[in-house]
Amino acid sequence: MQFLFQLDQNEETVPDSLGCFWTQIEDSKIYPINSRFRKAKIFAEKLIGQTISSKEKIDSSISSFANNWKIGRMGCVDRNVMRIAVCEMLFFNDIPPIVSINEAVETAKSFGSESSGAFVNGILNSVKDSLDRPAREAAPDDENINSSQQEKS
Repeated sequence: MQFLFQLDQNEETVPDSLGCFWTQIEDSKIYPINSRFRKAKIFAEKLIGQTISSKEKIDSSISSFANNWKIGRMGCVDRNVMRIAVCEMLFFNDIPPIVSINEAVETAKSFGSESSGAFVNGILNSVKDSLDRPAREAAPDDENINSSQQEKS
């Protein structure tokens, strides 16, 4: 979310800014640079890449349930938290939608406005209800990450 927030605020090229982002994280020494960090970084880059490449579809999905709200009028935190969650729901079938929603709501509460949690929860629950997959289960391994959803794109 931090990277997408940064990208949303500054029109930078993704490869350059993503490299700088990781350098800043590593230099900060907030996180130990170990195998867990490297695995998280690999997943984060996959999620960031899919979110950026599918931004139009993701934003369309959010917009269809955001009555009287245009994407550009939403808070930057709310918008990017929802983009990540919708990306997970549409393209990462190994993550149950309810997990994506719970993480998004908690992130929105921590970094957004006072009403962010409820706003994000309402829209993401509507997106979840529109999906043709169980809300609380991951898809079988052969259907994970992008398989059926990319064919529909």
